Amino acid sequence: MDMTMDDEQQVLLSEDQETSYKAAGFWMRFWAYIIDGVILFGINGLLLSPLGFLNEGMPIELGFWTVNGILAGTIFYLYFLFMTKIYQQTIGKMILGIKVVSDRKEKLSWGDVFFREVIGRIIYNVFFVLKLLYLVVAFTNKKQGLHDLIGNTRVIHEAS
Repeated sequence: MDMTMDDEQQVLLSEDQETSYKAAGFWMRFWAYIIDGVILFGINGLLLSPLGFLNEGMPIELGFWTVNGILAGTIFYLYFLFMTKIYQQTIGKMILGIKVVSDRKEKLSWGDVFFREVIGRIIYNVFFVLKLLYLVVAFTNKKQGLHDLIGNTRVIHEAS
């Protein structure tokens, strides 16, 4: 494979940029996720508590799911999707000073964010045991989880 001068410069720039990033490890990301969980618990409580006044306080069932469960899940995925796309970080990541960046050194695309935040999280949430896949972050060189690999992203410290 022949590389032009521009390709070689791009590779060299990428390698230089690679050393300037300080990857956020498992524990920083874990605590950011816990903070986000507390925030989402509060948001869901505020937005979904009025549903308790419907149907005499009983859950409104739609087959296997409940309306409350569907709305809570939707809020969960939309929170991570829009916060990551718009700000490159959730509130938990903001508090801890970490953010999501593209592996391709460009602005995060909707596709990358969708695959990272929705598809990746659905994989983790299908079966509770799959949450153990988050541990992959602790053992990869770039501190990437399965959802980062799917979305071509990584999480770095902002000061980088």
